[in-house]
Amino acid sequence: MSYLTDKTIWLTGASSGIGLALARELANYDVRLILTSRREDALEEVRKSLPNSDKHQVLALDLSQPEEAMAAATKALGDTQIDILINNAGVSQRSLILDTDLKVYRQLMEIDYFGVVALTKLVLPSMVARQSGHIVTVSSVAGKIGTKLRSGYSGAKYAVLGFMDSLRAEVAADKISCTSILPGFINTPVAHNSLTGDGSALGEPDQDNASGMSAEDCAKAIVKAITARKDEVVVGKGLSKLAPLIQRISPSYVRRMIAKL
Repeated sequence: MSYLTDKTIWLTGASSGIGLALARELANYDVRLILTSRREDALEEVRKSLPNSDKHQVLALDLSQPEEAMAAATKALGDTQIDILINNAGVSQRSLILDTDLKVYRQLMEIDYFGVVALTKLVLPSMVARQSGHIVTVSSVAGKIGTKLRSGYSGAKYAVLGFMDSLRAEVAADKISCTSILPGFINTPVAHNSLTGDGSALGEPDQDNASGMSAEDCAKAIVKAITARKDEVVVGKGLSKLAPLIQRISPSYVRRMIAKL
């Protein structure tokens, strides 16, 4: 029997990219999925495409407004027992610090950090009461290594890793697992949807992501990490996977390398 068998899994960012691939991968197991993103119509398309689609449900939320999302989710979920929360929703950035409005930094933090905090706080009390549960958060290699054009995104991803480390320490005695996932370059629309300096979407692909690991292989690696209840796993290929290791060995080398890119 798999660790995932008969679990109710709440997956955010489920309508595209890594989240969509995760929904498809997880649906191969005997699980019940709660699929979340902003657009209900897109979520319904995903749900209907999954095996045993009637077992799964959709919950449209706007995580750029974490307090409102938390209230709406509380009402919609009622007494539903969440066994695994996968905080996957997020938005990236492609703009220089000098060109980026403060509102864009706030938007990145609301979605990529406060959205994670809000949903984690929502499910945590019942997990503690049951002495069982699993919080999974998809951060990024950018949460370990800051690079050009991603100052707000990297800041939010650093923050969420710190939150997960603190959470892991606080709930260790409550038999709750905490897994941080750090994807490198993954072939998804993340660059296309990235925020520019004024908050508009970049609207074009990124060669680094286009040549990265497939979303399907990424999803398989994430499910493997969840099943093994790993604390932290880097997912990717090539330099984007090796970079955190190189950073630990020679941080000054990585800083020089990043500055030249």
